Amino acid sequence: MALKKVTSLRSSLVPRAALAAASVALLTATFTSACSSDNGGNPSSQNLTGRGPITYVEGKDTTETGAVKQLIERWNASHPDEQVTFKEQSNDASQQYDDLVEHMRSKQSTYDVVALDVPWTAEFAAKGWIQPLKDTFNIDTSALLSPTVASATYNNTLYAAPRNTNGGLLFYRKDLVPNPPKTWSEMLAQCPIAKQNNIGCYAGQLAPYEGLTVNAAEAINAYGGTFVGADGKTPTVNTAQARAGLKVLVDAYKNGDIPKEAITFKEPESANAFNTGKLLFMRNWPSTFGDAGGESSAVKDKFGVAPLPGENGVGASTLGGYNAAISAFSKNKATALDFLRYLISEDAQHIVAAGALPSVRASMYDDPALIAKMPYLPALKDSIANAVPRPVTPFYPAVSKAIQDNAYAALNGTKSVDDAITGMQKGIETAGS
Repeated sequence: MALKKVTSLRSSLVPRAALAAASVALLTATFTSACSSDNGGNPSSQNLTGRGPITYVEGKDTTETGAVKQLIERWNASHPDEQVTFKEQSNDASQQYDDLVEHMRSKQSTYDVVALDVPWTAEFAAKGWIQPLKDTFNIDTSALLSPTVASATYNNTLYAAPRNTNGGLLFYRKDLVPNPPKTWSEMLAQCPIAKQNNIGCYAGQLAPYEGLTVNAAEAINAYGGTFVGADGKTPTVNTAQARAGLKVLVDAYKNGDIPKEAITFKEPESANAFNTGKLLFMRNWPSTFGDAGGESSAVKDKFGVAPLPGENGVGASTLGGYNAAISAFSKNKATALDFLRYLISEDAQHIVAAGALPSVRASMYDDPALIAKMPYLPALKDSIANAVPRPVTPFYPAVSKAIQDNAYAALNGTKSVDDAITGMQKGIETAGS
């Protein structure tokens, strides 16, 4: 899935009596959980052999097949003494994040395995909240798409099992462009076809939100630019490659190849523009495929999908999806580890893929039955194989804001490309302060 906002601001008026009661409850819960998790020593070295029931925590299961519930039912059928309870969070990523942080900060042992939106993994690892998957906790990732493994790795250590993934696709009008472009230059060279048909050429998600971070990162990564070093903290974006990638987007917007309204587009708006026949090319997630091919779509049977364009070939999609991690405060880590290994198994990943969640196993993308149901799978496999994780940093929200704020300023003309890249560099430098 595409990343949602991971910070929230709440304000409410609470009756004094209710506030007092809540405070007592919070203190009691914190004291209880602190005692139960044994604050002495490193929590990641404790309860390594614990077995028994566990709780799996993930955002709302929106798949038509109920994929998450199927996964847990399959596990529970063969593990009567190690049953998994599904704690289903809301569908709001901000609320999911806040819920997980609250439990981790108070060292509660009630969440054993947690589904982390890809960019959260580094933060939770850096704070010691999730179990490193090394030594006796090693898991075999050889059958998984390597970018998904990279997304679950921090400071050269694996901290989670990729559960499902996602990648961007290029939607194109195959009735107007029989063969999809492989590079940015090829795509933009076909923009006169759009003008001849009185439609826009290209759009993605360029409004000032997380989607712009993704779109800007894909352009910058495609030209060889990066954002942070291996330590997750040192900024690396102030390069000629990063400038070249951002310049492609900015120049296309200035000359009209990207329509002026596109800097207001999020996923739904860009999809609507394409589905109503107003775009030649669109960057979006695979979830858009169904609506584009629906009966009410103006481009039904007129569009195709391909990997995103790059500088010299297939581009660098940003990864989405969930990584499943073991809480450092779990009491039953041996069971939790077995559950993680199950989640990446071929049996479990077939359930994931059948639920239209892109699998982390390469073999799922070659399954004829799945391709018949989801024709975009071959293109998505290429997209994910060439994908780049979002900046792997424990300060992701601040890093993302630095990227999107400066990219938006370059698009709307209030900053030059050079100044925008310099601004990203400075923003990343101060992200951890």
